[in-house]
Amino acid sequence: MRPLIAGNWKMHGTLREAASLAEGVRAGAGGLPADLLVCPPVLHIPAVAAALGGGAVALGAQDCHAAAKGAHTGDISAAMLRDAGATHVILGHSERRADHGESDAVVRAKVAAALGAGLVPVVCVGETEAQRLAGEADSVVRAQLAESLPDGFGGIIAYEPVWAIGTGRTPTEADIAAIHATIRESLVARFGAAGQGMRILYGGSMKPGNARAILALPNVDGGLVGGASLVAADFLAIAAAAA
Repeated sequence: MRPLIAGNWKMHGTLREAASLAEGVRAGAGGLPADLLVCPPVLHIPAVAAALGGGAVALGAQDCHAAAKGAHTGDISAAMLRDAGATHVILGHSERRADHGESDAVVRAKVAAALGAGLVPVVCVGETEAQRLAGEADSVVRAQLAESLPDGFGGIIAYEPVWAIGTGRTPTEADIAAIHATIRESLVARFGAAGQGMRILYGGSMKPGNARAILALPNVDGGLVGGASLVAADFLAIAAAAA
């Protein structure tokens, strides 16, 4: 399948900086061997949508609420994101799980809401360093998949070893391949042929220097990129490495 390189801009950038970054990504998107997705802060989605101009670069958000509407001060519904121009939404990121106490059940409800609103969910799973050292990485990821995905799931999975996010550290290529094989096996066991066609992205300090080797691994169908997505040239270089 065609790789997807997704940029998670997290809580970075002014409105002007977000628009400029989007323009840089759009300008270099032609002819790349991968699809592109950028996920700015929610406040910047309309400006980024305008900068992308409805072209080849897809637009996503970083979270949504499980409810379609209601008394949820400060929250954003999936339908609102869709109305603002988003087509994708990142859900269950380790920073949401840690900083906001989001359980697998909460993530599952959000994924269902996203699907109901016509968004493609990018669902994050991954182990902490303590869990990996205890030999629990495989079981943790299997459990997160089982509990975070609703029946009838159709979307994208992103494997992010929590200890590698923003640290510059990455698992070995063998470790990445092993976890991605576990994820594929779990998806196929639950969703059949549909699970075979779901993209599995790798996230966790992916950058131009290591992207080619990681993207060449089996069952790695792209990347969820953090820091390197904030520089258009680096983000595009990662996409180019998908060749």
